[in-house]
Amino acid sequence: MIVFDLRCGQDHVFEAWFGSSAAYEDQRTRGLVCCPICNDSDVTKAVMAPNVGAKGNRALAAPTPSAPDAKSVLAKLAELQAAIIDKSEWVGRSFPDRARAMYLGEETAAPIHGETTAAEARELIDEGVPIAPLLIPFAPPSARN
Repeated sequence: MIVFDLRCGQDHVFEAWFGSSAAYEDQRTRGLVCCPICNDSDVTKAVMAPNVGAKGNRALAAPTPSAPDAKSVLAKLAELQAAIIDKSEWVGRSFPDRARAMYLGEETAAPIHGETTAAEARELIDEGVPIAPLLIPFAPPSARN
């Protein structure tokens, strides 16, 4: 996994995780990367500070026991998301149509997950359809080993 600082056209800076630089580029060109603050899909990489470790001869301060580290928080978040995904149905690209049909009562409501473009997601939100993005990158069933 790789983390990028991203900036939208409205100058909001946010962090996003991807499987690789190529995965980021692929998702960005397909309009799947959007700002979590304003939903702007005009997203580019922001300037990032490199993660440089401390010199070997310097003592590192121990993390405060009461403050969880980012790695453990992300691990817990990934665990919770996996549990939710396990209890829902993968619907692929039919997600916008299925979510809308459930919202309108044309189909029995059930937990689903799938793919949608940023524009399709905005349309669903504007219509009042209750949807939410997955917080941790997710590989569709067809892309798993």
